[in-house]
Amino acid sequence: MERRLTTIMAADLVGYSRLMAADEEGTISRLRDARTSVIDPAIMEGGGRIVKIMGDGLLVDFPSPVLAVRAALLMQRNLISRESPQREDRRLRFRIGIHLGDVVIDGDDILGDCVNITARLETIAPAGGICISRAIYDHVQSKIDAGMTWLGPQSVKNIPEPIDVWQVELEGTAPSPVRLSGQVRASIAVLPFQNFSVTPDQDFFVDGLVEDVITELSRFRWLFVIARNSTFAYKGTAKDVRHLYCVRAIA
Repeated sequence: MERRLTTIMAADLVGYSRLMAADEEGTISRLRDARTSVIDPAIMEGGGRIVKIMGDGLLVDFPSPVLAVRAALLMQRNLISRESPQREDRRLRFRIGIHLGDVVIDGDDILGDCVNITARLETIAPAGGICISRAIYDHVQSKIDAGMTWLGPQSVKNIPEPIDVWQVELEGTAPSPVRLSGQVRASIAVLPFQNFSVTPDQDFFVDGLVEDVITELSRFRWLFVIARNSTFAYKGTAKDVRHLYCVRAIA
């Protein structure tokens, strides 16, 4: 049997049966248009290959975790924008799960535990949302233009060990229905460092050092690390630490 390491995306249309019952031909036509104008181009841009289409869902193989998550973000953002004029109960919304693992190659198909885990991650995602495993998170942190919220270890059907799950944050998407149960994490924010050298060009080095610190702190599961995009908003400003604490508490 041929095996290889790959990144898998599972995408499923939310409320497919309801949409079909309300307008069968219209739903099929709208889904076909969405595939042509939004979904397939996003997958192609990420170098993905559609392994199979399962009625209202897709299984896609990507060459890297970063490309897969970027493709998922592009797809979801464009779909949310495209469907916004529709009534809430008529909007085409997908749930997406992404995982990295070893798969068995069976002709053009892929099989194995990695595919099953990816499918379970998709069920955890909210409508219009993306959920990823720790294997994906470790590769994409600081490489995508979106925040990520840790949902903790999640027990899912027919998978013996809990999956460590993150939700990729998307504007206009609700939080995942699952929560981090019974655990409280300390929050930490790494503020931008100040360049004290006489060479202003060293700012890029200072910023890179901050990013490295944020990346390393993110490896500790018991810490909630504020994203770089949030803390760098304070670069070049003198803020009272008590004000920053209040902002975090309100958020």
